[in-house]
Amino acid sequence: MENLIVLGTGTALVTRYYNTCYAIYDGENYFLTDGGGGDGIYRQFKEAGISWNRVHHIFVSHEHTDHLLGIICAIRMITYRMSQDKYEGVLHLYAHPELLEKIRTICDLTLRAVEQKLMKERIRWIPVADGEQKTIMGYQVTFFDLCSTKAKQFGYRMQLKCGKALTFLGDEPCNESREGYAENADWLLSEAFCLYSQREIFHPYEYHHSTVKDACTLAEKRQVKNLVLWHTEDQTYGQRQEKYLEEGRGFYHGNLYIPNDLDVIRLDAL
Repeated sequence: MENLIVLGTGTALVTRYYNTCYAIYDGENYFLTDGGGGDGIYRQFKEAGISWNRVHHIFVSHEHTDHLLGIICAIRMITYRMSQDKYEGVLHLYAHPELLEKIRTICDLTLRAVEQKLMKERIRWIPVADGEQKTIMGYQVTFFDLCSTKAKQFGYRMQLKCGKALTFLGDEPCNESREGYAENADWLLSEAFCLYSQREIFHPYEYHHSTVKDACTLAEKRQVKNLVLWHTEDQTYGQRQEKYLEEGRGFYHGNLYIPNDLDVIRLDAL
């Protein structure tokens, strides 16, 4: 069993969703990608039924608050549980080197002395480089620089245990030079800030974001089998799935998912 547990689906300033982050569950442990914007991650973990003691690998894509601050809270929770002898083993934290240094600095400035001590002893700070491969929880993961136009940002392509390939593209349009990582992916995880038809309302391109049309056009071009769209605005709350599916199906003919917070997607089902 391999599941993608959607912890949040919103952009930085949403109020109806948690910020976009998720965990991949292999039936025993969780690989967390990003953390959302703060201590709301505690509630999302509780609602999703995720045990902190089974989170030993975390990847952080970039430094923006809606992806980073929840990671600080996660480190706070895990080091606290370590101090209470409720967390076994070590935590592996993956990010590009500059981002690792920023995370450590924030933790040094904000965590208690006992948690800082455990952070130094039982967290492995693992830098990732463009094109670098690592084995994480038995998965072969290739990290790649997204060539971001904003803060430096990384994504990855993961070979799932069920034999399928999953690509995570971060939270801005895929640079043409990076599109090969999406080629023939069984699962593509992409931001879609808003509908293309509402681009004059939300101005996605001013913020270096994609629309539903843009993400779907890429997925169709690269022959992606399953496309997940998130990191969206929340003014279409209650109608988002219907509206995004309607626009997306005009440009993409694979399986299109517009999840809500706390949805679970079976990665080995299709």
